[in-house]
Amino acid sequence: MTVVRLEKLRKIFDNRVVAVDDVDLVVNDGEIMAVLGPSGCGKTTLLRLVAGLEEPTSGRILFDDRDVTRLPTQERNTAVVPQTWALWPHMTVFDNVAYGLRLKKKKTNLTEEEIRKRVREVLELVDLSGFEERKPFQLSGGQQQRVALARALVVQPEVLLLDEPLANLDAKLRVELREEVRKIAKRLSMTTIYVTHDQEEAMAVADRIAVMNAGKIQQVGRPEEIYYKPANFFVATFLGRSNVLKGRVVETKGEAATLDVGFLIAAQTPHRLAPGDEVEVVVRPEDIYIGGGNLKCAVEDIVFLGRYYQTTLRCSGKVLKAEGPRPPAQPGEEVAVEIARAWAFKP
Repeated sequence: MTVVRLEKLRKIFDNRVVAVDDVDLVVNDGEIMAVLGPSGCGKTTLLRLVAGLEEPTSGRILFDDRDVTRLPTQERNTAVVPQTWALWPHMTVFDNVAYGLRLKKKKTNLTEEEIRKRVREVLELVDLSGFEERKPFQLSGGQQQRVALARALVVQPEVLLLDEPLANLDAKLRVELREEVRKIAKRLSMTTIYVTHDQEEAMAVADRIAVMNAGKIQQVGRPEEIYYKPANFFVATFLGRSNVLKGRVVETKGEAATLDVGFLIAAQTPHRLAPGDEVEVVVRPEDIYIGGGNLKCAVEDIVFLGRYYQTTLRCSGKVLKAEGPRPPAQPGEEVAVEIARAWAFKP
């Protein structure tokens, strides 16, 4: 398949809005790369640049060693699955999927029988065999999304580009379809860029994640690396839920530091810190264990949230949210608490 390389890619709108800011990124052959970030961070613009739907202000886009930076969309052999699906309402499922092939019929010398064979194969791949004659209004949201995916796959693109493809589906269906998308992309060994604002979706689908904010790539790595070794404060607070405390460095040892946040806490840090430095400390709720440890905290509230209880604690005047089993205490009682993991970042 294809390696995608973005080199110092930059896009400025109206000579003032920097949407993509000197992005360097490599998506390996057959890899699923999720571009994860909040609304307005530039991730969709990045995808549109790769697709050829926007022209970069500067930088290069390479597919393997081929520079496609200035090539028109139709010459890049990419396929985009948009958030809105954009199916032709008057066409059947079969004709929607075959549309791209028929546009390329003269260029590819495909016969109508070859087109029909390829459409049938891809509809089987996305579990839509038997739906060929239905119109989009006769399909569920999940089935319409599968048609959009089939339409992209049938042209056999070098690079598959998905822009928030599951955003319009309900939560249960999103979980089911994200598994299908990953399975299909892996079966076809297709180089894939998957844009999303949903961190759980990114971790479930991707081999690696590029976290993006304000037009810049903040960190690239496997889901476990991004989650357990965040490169900066933004990444640490964007992935997962978090408690944020302000503190001061007491002592350091390598990548570890002891901090005073109103109580003493050990934290990991990607920065060079020195005693006395002011820091922002991130503690995830699942890393707070109730029932052991040396920190004494008062239970303020306990809320059942299905898979876990959320416990609000007050520890030396600081409020922390913990997630886990129901604590062996009632609101107003004191418990022993251990903070198993925390990260410290320079403001």
